[in-house]
Amino acid sequence: MKQIAVFAAAMALSACASLPGARALQQDAFMANLNALCGQRFVGRVVTTDAADADFARSRLVMHVRDCSADEVRIPFHVGDDKSRTWVISRNDEGGLTLKHDHRDPAGKPDGFHWYGGDAVSAGTAERQAFPVDAFSKELFTAGDAPVSTTNVWAVEVNPGQTFAYELRRANRHFRVEFDLTRPVAD
Repeated sequence: MKQIAVFAAAMALSACASLPGARALQQDAFMANLNALCGQRFVGRVVTTDAADADFARSRLVMHVRDCSADEVRIPFHVGDDKSRTWVISRNDEGGLTLKHDHRDPAGKPDGFHWYGGDAVSAGTAERQAFPVDAFSKELFTAGDAPVSTTNVWAVEVNPGQTFAYELRRANRHFRVEFDLTRPVAD
């Protein structure tokens, strides 16, 4: 009997998670978790073992949560001396969340693959949002001879007081970097 009650409760919760109100609640809480980090920098490390990530794993990885509002948070991500990357998480026209990758050269002009990303297609949670590749990015990757990236799914996690994580997944590829939120750094 207890198992039936647990199953019924799980089904009710999963049904609620697909409702627009539940989506807004989870994504609002996620944005609040990001905004709570505003102005702080954190050092990270690659926690996956793909050989393609060796250069990242050897570099000092720093993220800086800044330019924060209820509708957008910009997070520059430095890999050693390379300061070309910024993650931008914002509200989209449908009221959901979008993740974009803003890549710029040292002069501040768009560089290489720029403004690719995707939209969260589910409610996610207050701690984790996933962003499957969008149509614009698929076209960009195809035109740029990177069709393998047309199945990308990125995820961002905020476990308050513990870790922030950025993740990329696709067939035969998993990249994840985690940042220690217990130790903000000056630079």
